[in-house]
Amino acid sequence: MSAQAAVRGRVLGVDVGRARVGLAASDPDGLIATPVETLRRDARQRRDHAELLDRVRDLDAVAVYVGLPRNLRGEHTPSTQDAVEYAAAIEALVAEAGTPIPVRLVDERLSTVSAQAALHRAGRTVKDSRGVIDQAAAVELLQDALEVQRRRGAWAGITVAEARA
Repeated sequence: MSAQAAVRGRVLGVDVGRARVGLAASDPDGLIATPVETLRRDARQRRDHAELLDRVRDLDAVAVYVGLPRNLRGEHTPSTQDAVEYAAAIEALVAEAGTPIPVRLVDERLSTVSAQAALHRAGRTVKDSRGVIDQAAAVELLQDALEVQRRRGAWAGITVAEARA
């Protein structure tokens, strides 16, 4: 696992789903993750990729964490490869745009479950939280990554290359 030193600035968290992509962002000091928006996944035109790149620019993000779905034993799931490919596409986009920043994959086990529980505690039902569940999951995975990042003084997770190996 590569341990590149983390730098100060906003970090973007991405929860990749089949239909939607949830986004969250940190404050510049990397302390608190907050929801940003939910993008409609667009496999053909990849509009969601362009929108995500716009958020990277708008927020002046210094890194992107993409959730890596695994089962409770830490094994790959059917969504694992999709998340790795999504992260690779984002990594290529930011490099092509002239703003190469770290794009790393972080374990997101139970992030959606935790997000749904938090929304339930806040009085939201499954039905009325569909539009924000992906953002809430992105907040969960980003907050976990920020805590690891603070402890280590380096970026959390693994690189796209490490995930592909």
